[in-house]
Amino acid sequence: MSTATRASTTAGRTAPAAPPRPPWKRIPYRLRARVAVGLLLLALWEVGIRLLAPPYAARPSTVAPVVPEVLTSEQFLTAFAGTMVPIAQGLAIGIALAVLVGLAMGRIRWVEWALRGYTNALFALPMVAVVPLITMWLGYTEASRLAIVIFATYFPMVLSVYDGARAVSGRYLEVAATYRAPRRHVWFGLVLPASIPYLLTGFRLASGRALVGAVVAEYIISIPGLGFYILLNARSFRHPEAFVAVLALAGVGVGIVVAVRWATRRLAPWYAAESR
Repeated sequence: MSTATRASTTAGRTAPAAPPRPPWKRIPYRLRARVAVGLLLLALWEVGIRLLAPPYAARPSTVAPVVPEVLTSEQFLTAFAGTMVPIAQGLAIGIALAVLVGLAMGRIRWVEWALRGYTNALFALPMVAVVPLITMWLGYTEASRLAIVIFATYFPMVLSVYDGARAVSGRYLEVAATYRAPRRHVWFGLVLPASIPYLLTGFRLASGRALVGAVVAEYIISIPGLGFYILLNARSFRHPEAFVAVLALAGVGVGIVVAVRWATRRLAPWYAAESR
């Protein structure tokens, strides 16, 4: 048999069909791992509470049935809005101040010398230690919660913007100096856009601290919000309802992380590619 005949015969043969993959193997491995760990944690939670905790303690079998009722109740929605609105306001104010001060610290040497040590010290200060001081100054009011959120937001943001401003390539600054660009153009047209990855990282840290600060303030000050909602239901032995609010806070945190990752891919694709 000639070579051409053998080639045509081999080409005419059909390769055996591969066995069909099980449906669960079509799911990405990363997602399967997350689901498996989540189910394991739920099982440990359920068994541990049944064996070690009182019957009224929250566990998956008691939390799941009350989720729709709690999420649609007027009391929860009012508490959720009461926490999220001050957080949004505090983040806006804190970020605006932090961007200005962080850029000044990163580009003006005497400002860095004057403020860096105090900024690092106050950033490391525990939030629980700050709340009583602010309530002494502003009283047990919603203004105290807003001030605490601003305090929690400002310091991680200002340090992130400062690091970003210091990390800008000197070649870009030399080009700006060659063309005699005004300082405001250098700061907001060059340094700030180049610091976007640092700014987004700071926002992720600041938003988490803002959530913690708002909830801690509501615990201590006893003003309407998710923190007070959790405290009230826990003291009333309605632990499943309280835990739904805890899950809502966790969901907000996860949403912020997802939003920051999306913004990083859109605004700083070079950084997102390097950090994979």
